[in-house]
Amino acid sequence: MKKIGILFGMEDTFPWAFIDRVNELGNGEIIAEPVSIDKLEQGADYGYAVIVDRISQDVPFYRAYLKNAAVSGTYVINNPFWWSADEKFFNNALMTKLGVPLPKTVLLPSYQRPENTQETSFRNMKFPLDWDYIFGYVGFPCYMKPHDGGGWRNVYRCENPQDLWDKLSETGELVMMVQEEIVFEDYYRVYCLGRKYVHIMPYEPRNPHHLRYATTHQTAGKAREKLLKQIEDLTLKMNKALGYDFNTVEFAVRDGIPYAIDFCNPAPDADRNSVGEENFAWIVEHSAKFAIEKAREYKPGKPNIPWGTFVRDSVK
Repeated sequence: MKKIGILFGMEDTFPWAFIDRVNELGNGEIIAEPVSIDKLEQGADYGYAVIVDRISQDVPFYRAYLKNAAVSGTYVINNPFWWSADEKFFNNALMTKLGVPLPKTVLLPSYQRPENTQETSFRNMKFPLDWDYIFGYVGFPCYMKPHDGGGWRNVYRCENPQDLWDKLSETGELVMMVQEEIVFEDYYRVYCLGRKYVHIMPYEPRNPHHLRYATTHQTAGKAREKLLKQIEDLTLKMNKALGYDFNTVEFAVRDGIPYAIDFCNPAPDADRNSVGEENFAWIVEHSAKFAIEKAREYKPGKPNIPWGTFVRDSVK
């Protein structure tokens, strides 16, 4: 018998539905349960073939637990080593090399100096920044958000230079990136599992959180078919490069072109109450199916850490 664990926090609908579905499909040969931790010894194997991670981004102890599990042979969804190193601005830089349409983006140094630094720590920075270039390149209105954040925290819409500077003064030591606003006619959020299963969902980010999936496709006919195929292909290309097994990608469609807006969501929303019954059923079914696939491949003690093509190709 092989065990699949799920590590989670406050969310209630997805983890239990995932456990139930794995146990239905596993036929007693593969079982799922909440991960149970009462100690963490270095290098110890606690018996999970697969662990699905839904919470370690908020709990450093859990991240250490998952890295220990990974070196002991557990297949962790998502790779905790890559997730620890990853951030949104790098992802944007990588996608420019893959030909993925993106909003114009610039990184800004933190408004406040990081703790334990002083003025001479920034001898390589030229102040003031070339604000004329930045504003001309990105344009207004624009969006400003943390280069490594998530969950729509510390996201600002800036109307003009003064508005941006005022809002930047609220960000403390956060490193922010400024992005062109994509005025869209259509918007999609896309689940990607195992770098092979794709589920495209109409999405309206301007709605209240619980109503963001309560929308429909705006593009119709053959144009819609072409657009959805392009979105599917881009989603697979991006996740294969990044190496994420459980992720969402958001696309804003302007003039028929899908611009990748957000694609670093390795613990994405999967709550029945926000994503709706149809999307919830898809993510439960396919996450259970994928976890079982990886559990069947499990060999005790053999490291089984998934890396994207960017890392794999870089180390050849």
